[in-house]
Amino acid sequence: MTATVKGPAGYFPSIEKKYGRPIAEWKDLIRSSPLTKHMELVNWLKAEHGLGHGHANALVAHTLAERSGN
Repeated sequence: MTATVKGPAGYFPSIEKKYGRPIAEWKDLIRSSPLTKHMELVNWLKAEHGLGHGHANALVAHTLAERSGN
């Protein structure tokens, strides 16, 4: 029995399928951005890379949580 992934990471398979890039690439883009605030990064991903709000939000939330050590 495999555990269901919950939280932001639950979106990762559909993000990779829909946008054709691995999650590691998206996280690298977020980390390399000069933007640091959650909603700034979400809006940037939506405007510059065409991500939907939920997908952008999940990527940013997961990446920023890693940055803060949570």
